[in-house]
Amino acid sequence: MTFKQYALLSTAFAGLLSASSVLAQDAATTAEAAPAPDVATEVVVTGFRKSLASALNNKKRDERISDGISAEDLGKFPSENIAEAIQRIPGVQMANVNGRGATISIRGLGPQYAMTTVNGQTFKSADFTDGFRYDIIQTELASSIQVYKSPSADMDAGGLAGTVNIETVHPLDRKKREIVISVKGQQSQLSGDGLTPKASISYVDQFDGGKLGVFLGANYQELSDRADYLWMDRWTTQADANGTSVVTPRRLRYRRIDRDTLRQQFNAAIQYRPIDGLEFGLTAIHAKDNTRYDVNQQVFLFNTARINILESDGLTATKTTQTNYTLENNRQLETRNLSSDALTGTVKWSGTENWTMKGVLHYTQGKARLTEEAAILGINIASSTLDISDPSDIKFTTSVDLANPASYEYSLLNRNEYPDGAQHLDHSDETAAQADATRWIDKGILSSVTFGGKLKRETLSRYSTRRDLGGSLAEDDTPVFATHNIPVTDFLDGNSSIAHAWVAPDILAYRDTFAASGVDVPTVFDPAGTYDVSRNISAAYAMANLKGEVFSVPFHGNVGVRYEDTKQVVKGYLTSGSNPLNENVSNVIGTYETPSNYSNTLPSANMTFAFTPNLLLRAAAAKVLVRPILDSSSNLATTVSSSTDSNNVTNVSVALAAATLKPLTANQFDLGLEWYYGAGNGLSVSGFLKDVKNGTFSDIVCPTGFEGTSLSTNADGDCVSSTGSVYTITETRNDPSIVKIKGFELNWQQSFDDWLPVKGFGVITNYTHVEPSSKGTSGFHLANLSENTANATGYWENQTFSARLSANYRSAYTQTSAESFFAREGHTIEGRTLYDMTLGYTINDQLSVSFGALNITNEKEGAYKDMAGRWQMTSVTGSSYYISLQYKM
Repeated sequence: MTFKQYALLSTAFAGLLSASSVLAQDAATTAEAAPAPDVATEVVVTGFRKSLASALNNKKRDERISDGISAEDLGKFPSENIAEAIQRIPGVQMANVNGRGATISIRGLGPQYAMTTVNGQTFKSADFTDGFRYDIIQTELASSIQVYKSPSADMDAGGLAGTVNIETVHPLDRKKREIVISVKGQQSQLSGDGLTPKASISYVDQFDGGKLGVFLGANYQELSDRADYLWMDRWTTQADANGTSVVTPRRLRYRRIDRDTLRQQFNAAIQYRPIDGLEFGLTAIHAKDNTRYDVNQQVFLFNTARINILESDGLTATKTTQTNYTLENNRQLETRNLSSDALTGTVKWSGTENWTMKGVLHYTQGKARLTEEAAILGINIASSTLDISDPSDIKFTTSVDLANPASYEYSLLNRNEYPDGAQHLDHSDETAAQADATRWIDKGILSSVTFGGKLKRETLSRYSTRRDLGGSLAEDDTPVFATHNIPVTDFLDGNSSIAHAWVAPDILAYRDTFAASGVDVPTVFDPAGTYDVSRNISAAYAMANLKGEVFSVPFHGNVGVRYEDTKQVVKGYLTSGSNPLNENVSNVIGTYETPSNYSNTLPSANMTFAFTPNLLLRAAAAKVLVRPILDSSSNLATTVSSSTDSNNVTNVSVALAAATLKPLTANQFDLGLEWYYGAGNGLSVSGFLKDVKNGTFSDIVCPTGFEGTSLSTNADGDCVSSTGSVYTITETRNDPSIVKIKGFELNWQQSFDDWLPVKGFGVITNYTHVEPSSKGTSGFHLANLSENTANATGYWENQTFSARLSANYRSAYTQTSAESFFAREGHTIEGRTLYDMTLGYTINDQLSVSFGALNITNEKEGAYKDMAGRWQMTSVTGSSYYISLQYKM
């Protein structure tokens, strides 16, 4: 956002406040009444403070180890999506995907180890290889979110790290008709598209004397943003002037991603209670996220034989020169069309004395259509100089002007390809039927017994194709670069001493040229990237709900066991050789089918001891699991892809089949002390321990051969064939050793009304420390793990105004190639703190306005390789700002 735009937006906001204050004759200007004494449920406040008290009360009442956030929190936190909101829950960390909050980790375990449910039922992610993608969900879906860190036997297995449950609106919980309309404008600092709109409407009402409740919600959002990356993705080892072998950079990349997103979300709910004790429910959800990526890259392919080390610190070559190598100017247009749907029907009967019974029928699906279309131009760079000695100011100069179209005359090109890209159609679904019953007994310490069962059918499938025109284009098929190019400017927002501008290929001009010349590039089926996974899961559980006293200390809780049986089948294709229509894909020579069966017995216990009504000790123990997971490097079926670079070297990427992986299991223990005092105030500390078994890990390996091709490792550490093709082969397997994860959480929520003369101030803050026993790179280790995280939000609120400032801190964390495109040869994200703020003004009982800013200090993201100080990446995403209006009827 420019200074002028910021000034205009601020002036408009100030003018709106001034005008509104004249119109708001009935707006209150004083702080709310003094807080109610000592019990959270008696708090008589509104807005943000009420939601904090409600969330704290839910935590107090729950028999499990849990933390939550209410709908008011989601609406009031300066957060663009649910992932950015729930990262403020203790133990929850958010991970960025291309600079946007998308996935979460719980207590150090990555996105694939957490389970996400909506109203207690699975909600299928659109792209099943990434972990659940929260960026597809708009915040208006949720009325509350709870993170369960210790399970009970009645919960579906699958949350090794924990379970995130999103509760939608239950219309009979509302006592009157409500219609809420909101509009929002948001701008990303680095995006040049101005304010992008968002609009939502929700409606809830009751009919037939309160027996029938209806909820309807619709949301629409457009969003534009940008993420810039400068990074080193390949390294080698060479001798410096002293003869010491030092880590030396060998492939530098620029990458700019411009994104335009359109999101739509619809959800509806019906509740019907025709008679006392009988209730029917139906919930439907549709969420869609269509994003267009315009990716511009400069890839500097240093020739290791022509790298000269000028300066070294004894471990790393910090200043080098490079001569006579290839630069690849790569522009990609990508689409990511994602959708998730769910339909859930429920029936509940409590009309029989001492019995409660519930049945659920549920269907959910996720779909993803992922495409890429690339144009690649290669030219020769005579010389360049790179200096990485100062990670905050990387210096890189080249002998070629990257912004001059004349540098790409046809006669200078050593690579000229279009199109080059893959397409994937992903689909996952689940059909489930569940029955539960509770028998109220109330004898001795046994208050009730709950038991039930569930049948699920789950499928995961990927259908892959490629569209490539092999070899370099003829001059007649190449648009004149001087007139058909896209200027890329202001790269990395001016950070570092590098070329901040270049020209990129105009892909639309290539399309037009092909159409005019009649060139038709076929879309070819890619069997090595296509597979199907199906699972039939049957489960049964029994759980005793307890209450009583131990040495005059009241307690309540549950003890139970869950049994789950899984039958899995993986289907794929056997391949050999190259397809004559496209050498980057293989021929089908057959199919394979790999079955595997396993069963697990999962005990659990959750106990709460009340030393006083407001001082609680919680203890929990459980065995948890997650089934073998799919990500970009651990497929259950073997996948193969290949491409040819400007040096005419074929690069083959292989993910070996892992169809017989065992499920990951963990024995876990929790112990916590919680003190609830005053009006919505609370202080808690808890410790946890997990013993993880069968953890999966991926290695890049070089076997002696693959599909009849002999392989060996060359001097650069690459796995190569006798013809010079480079193979990147990833193998995923279970680690038989046990990895221990231990840590603790602190959580404090405090109103300052009793401490300050001005009412309405307060703070919510938490800190989490996680420590794994295995921190190495061999065997199972925890990627995306920040050992220390902290959140703090200071707020002030009365009936008219509100203000909040939030800080979110993550310490350093490592990633592998499965979690990050940037992590092929080591990648540790440096710790950083992000600051967000929001200001609110309640004009009257119906109308309110808010202004927010995200990443207000414009924090960069940095990464290093293997050791702090060895620069690996600098990323800039910028700040973003929004203004919103909400009208209630």
